[in-house]
Amino acid sequence: MSHDVILDAENVVKHFGGGDWLSRTPVVQAVDGVSLQVRRGETYAIVGESGCGKSTLARVLMGLLAPTAGHVRFDGRAVGAASGADLQVLRQDMQFIFQDPFSSLNPRMSVGKLVGEPLEVHAPELSAQQRRDRVADLLRKVGLRAEYAGRYPHEFSGGQRQRIGIARALASGPKLIIGDEPVSALDVSVQAQVINLLGDLSRDMGLTLVIIAHDLGVIRHMSDRVAVMYLGQIVESGPTEDVYANPRHPYTRALLGSIPTMGGKPDGQRSTVLGDMPSPTAPPSGCRFHTRCPHAQAKCKTAPPNLKEAGTPDHQAACHFWDTLASAPPIAPTPPKTEAAAARFALYRAAVEGGTVTHKTNQSTERK
Repeated sequence: MSHDVILDAENVVKHFGGGDWLSRTPVVQAVDGVSLQVRRGETYAIVGESGCGKSTLARVLMGLLAPTAGHVRFDGRAVGAASGADLQVLRQDMQFIFQDPFSSLNPRMSVGKLVGEPLEVHAPELSAQQRRDRVADLLRKVGLRAEYAGRYPHEFSGGQRQRIGIARALASGPKLIIGDEPVSALDVSVQAQVINLLGDLSRDMGLTLVIIAHDLGVIRHMSDRVAVMYLGQIVESGPTEDVYANPRHPYTRALLGSIPTMGGKPDGQRSTVLGDMPSPTAPPSGCRFHTRCPHAQAKCKTAPPNLKEAGTPDHQAACHFWDTLASAPPIAPTPPKTEAAAARFALYRAAVEGGTVTHKTNQSTERK
């Protein structure tokens, strides 16, 4: 494994259901043979429509779910084999940001207690005053006031609660943070703020981020590399700009073609898929996408395609005919974000650089 790879997953499988003949239920193939490598210091995105298995994969990478088969290694250590003191060290170095900030925060605990709890576990040598000082510093780091430590989660807006969740994740001093749809539950008006916050923290603290999302516009703005999942498998991966500019898999092409733009897309720039996603309890034979693919041929129905180099060494696609697709006209040269979104990102960036974002954001744009 290369020295710059911090998270390595090899042929990871996660199935649910089954059992003995009395209690047998259909086997859900949530994740089926996923391999990926996340490089130290990068932001790696995993995208796909609902039900493709990306959230399950995130929990397996984190060690919250044990894989049915395959292996996950973090910084050279086997995630599944960790226990006792080794597991505590692993939990210190790997943290998780949940999709819903309200349900992931204990409503009976104050913000100071929520953010300070990881310090009690991972830094027991700190005095009570040192913990309070550290909590105040973490709150300021994520754009909240230090005096908010005495309040409770229900007193905050969705964006502020997600900031609290981020501060809690940062408390242990992790090397890797996995975010499962970290902005999807937030208002559009505050999504840009949280996205920029994650980007700033990654840059300033040397964090590695793995972001699970379905919003391709968000991913293009914040990620270095992206993996596209379909029905439990990665069908395309590569540098973000390369994947967006030159999609090699029909499913990726369809996802990009579905991004809404002002005035819509001309007919030549649309790319659609047929029907609904098959059930993960009975995935199609051969290429799992062939039942919805407008380019499918006889081979696609019987031979599963491997993830292989598609044009450049770092760009891979699981498609038998990716080279034919590559010669097709590109998807619309959609900008990374709309004009309105670009303006929000620019204003927030200016506020960050000017040092005024902490209080102005909380008082004006994140009121309940």
